Amino acid sequence: MFKSLFSASFGAVVTFAVLAVPAYAADDIETKVQVCGSCHGQNGVPENPATTPIIWGQQGNFLFKELHDYHSGARDNPIMSPIAKGFSLQDLRQIADYFAAKSWPAQQAANPAPSAPEESVMCRACHQQNFEGGAPAPRLAGLSDEYLLGAMNNFADGKRTNNLDMPGFMKSLTESQREAIAHYLSAL
Repeated sequence: MFKSLFSASFGAVVTFAVLAVPAYAADDIETKVQVCGSCHGQNGVPENPATTPIIWGQQGNFLFKELHDYHSGARDNPIMSPIAKGFSLQDLRQIADYFAAKSWPAQQAANPAPSAPEESVMCRACHQQNFEGGAPAPRLAGLSDEYLLGAMNNFADGKRTNNLDMPGFMKSLTESQREAIAHYLSAL
């Protein structure tokens, strides 16, 4: 209950911040993306990596797809949906390109990467050899294991449906297999 209330309240504050951007700054990309730093971090490292992904250096087409899906309602989130709906699709493309052009934040993994789980081989078809992404798939290497596992479980449970391939693939894995893949990817 508290989490829902907090999310709704935070979403309202963020939405107000987006709508309160001065009209004279409407074309300034730096002004448009300021609100993103509240959660995704001013330096590219999210405030809460367990629930918020890194967007600096992420694949531009993927970022635009996710923003578009929040904008259209194909994906719902109490914070991201109102923010995305406050921008035009052209703005969302500029925002996606802005963050894609940033460098992925350098982080030291707490532990060396374990050996790759056998099931992760299938992921390489879209997410590339080193899991750094490429059209159309996002970078997975270096995202937190909590975030990755949450995303994988949301696909497996049918809570996230804005990708045609991921739900079936995630449903075919056991929970422990998804955990092993998330742990592996986070350490890369």
